[in-house]
Amino acid sequence: MNNSIRVLIVEDSEDDATLLIRHLKNGNHTPICERVETYSAMKNALEKKPWDIIISDYSMPQFSGLAALDLMRELSLDLPFIIMSGTIGEELAVEAMKAGAHDYIMKNNTARLIPAIERELREAKVRKERKQAEELVQHLAYYDVLTDLPNRTLFRDRVQQAILFSQREKKQVAILILDLDRFKEINDTLGHHYGDFVLKEVGERLGGVLRLSDTIARLGGDEFGILMPSSEAKHAKHVALKILKALEPPIVMQELPIAVEVSIGIGIYPDHGSNADSLIQRADVAMYAAKENGRGYLSYSSDLDRHSPRRLALMGELRQAIEKNQLCLYFQPKIEFNTNQVSGTEALVRWQHPEHGFIPPDQFISPAEQTGLITPLTQWVLQETMRKCCSLYEGGNKLKVASNLSVRNLQDPQLPTWVDSALEKFNFQPGYLELEITESAIMVNPTNALKVLSQLSDMGIGLCIDDFGTGYSSLGYLKKLPVGTIKIDKSFVIGMKDNENDQIIVRSIIDLGHNLGLKVVAEGVENEWTWNRLDELGCDSAQGYYMSRPLPLEDLKVWFVESPWGIKKCEKNEMTK
Repeated sequence: MNNSIRVLIVEDSEDDATLLIRHLKNGNHTPICERVETYSAMKNALEKKPWDIIISDYSMPQFSGLAALDLMRELSLDLPFIIMSGTIGEELAVEAMKAGAHDYIMKNNTARLIPAIERELREAKVRKERKQAEELVQHLAYYDVLTDLPNRTLFRDRVQQAILFSQREKKQVAILILDLDRFKEINDTLGHHYGDFVLKEVGERLGGVLRLSDTIARLGGDEFGILMPSSEAKHAKHVALKILKALEPPIVMQELPIAVEVSIGIGIYPDHGSNADSLIQRADVAMYAAKENGRGYLSYSSDLDRHSPRRLALMGELRQAIEKNQLCLYFQPKIEFNTNQVSGTEALVRWQHPEHGFIPPDQFISPAEQTGLITPLTQWVLQETMRKCCSLYEGGNKLKVASNLSVRNLQDPQLPTWVDSALEKFNFQPGYLELEITESAIMVNPTNALKVLSQLSDMGIGLCIDDFGTGYSSLGYLKKLPVGTIKIDKSFVIGMKDNENDQIIVRSIIDLGHNLGLKVVAEGVENEWTWNRLDELGCDSAQGYYMSRPLPLEDLKVWFVESPWGIKKCEKNEMTK
């Protein structure tokens, strides 16, 4: 079968070019060729058409192979480049390879030509796919996959840049934090498909009322952020009213009208905060106050800090819950695709409040991070994880358990010390402990994170990057981290069945992880189709409701016996030192 190939021939001899084309045809290729012999002709050809490969003579009266390589660098092109010459010696060949040529072939020895071309085309394809995967992951680091709006990481960065500019220009900066009211009801009643449609439509409507210089971001869930550089309070309030007006008409999907209401908090630099974090936090306080009193929008004022006494009280009660051991752990299994067996679990903290009932983790973990309670909370989770798993291991179950670290944990130089103390206290083998860290947590202070993670890795503890694809800012930095696993964020996995883009993203992350020598875990597997598709894509492991919800330890033991996924066994002394 003939294969079409676009070849740019840099050659002053028409006869040699004709002979080259004949060799290509004899090698079962259908060449689409153009011959050039000057700088300007080659530049025009490269700018006018795409090419698969360049085959160049080394020395020509008006041009040279080295000059052709220089031109490729000028145009930032990554194309296979083969020198084919009748005069090149070993020294010149080495010089050409150092300059960027991929191979050199003597004109009197063309037996290597076709194999060399096919090899370079294969390698070029691999380089292109890897580059596309890296570009995709870099895009995912800063943009929300559902709406393609900037995410929290990029929003915070732009707010900080706007503040720095305003400091020089003596101007104000306005930000708005928006949260959809009763959005959970849409998801629970109509399904996530409707919820996703609503979020995308809200993003589009917001874009219709803002300036090109403004930034709209999806900060997560049903929360949006708006940055308005060089804007005062009066303009911010005017925009808030325009947003409320724009969202008055119901959003219609499949002839079903869905009413959407929002609560908006306004923060102004420098009145309400001197940096991005404080300004966003103050606008967030104003948004919660607006939601509580149904005002639509509110600007921050210091008296609004009293609007959430329950949140403050909750933190006091959380401290007591930690001290009195009132929290509990649930465990969600991870399943290997190769063996169809459980290979580990993730420990997840839960809080059943004696008065308020079940409190979702996002309502106490984030405030704990802000108030400093995250350190005793993480210590409790780690110690309880080891204690629980020791009892599990007494049954001979070979099981690696994962626990999560927060931003504050990762910046704590004492983290490796108290982790080591916990391992010793429970006589727990470090090889069966894995710590999961989000990309955004690592990038708060990459240098310090690398130091702490390296210490943990040297102790024999496994490390995993959680929520991969949602907040990473330096792909090159990933190569330096002593991690062995990346976990694909569930927002991509859940949408795979209905969204081709999500499939592309998941496949790219799997390929990228494997190219870096890492294991890849997918979370959010909720149906058989997604499980099978991930298996086809070469994913290593998965967790999600399709296999098991998070379970208390006693229920997990029953699941091990009754589940079709099975469990590996080992000797008891393998689990402890």
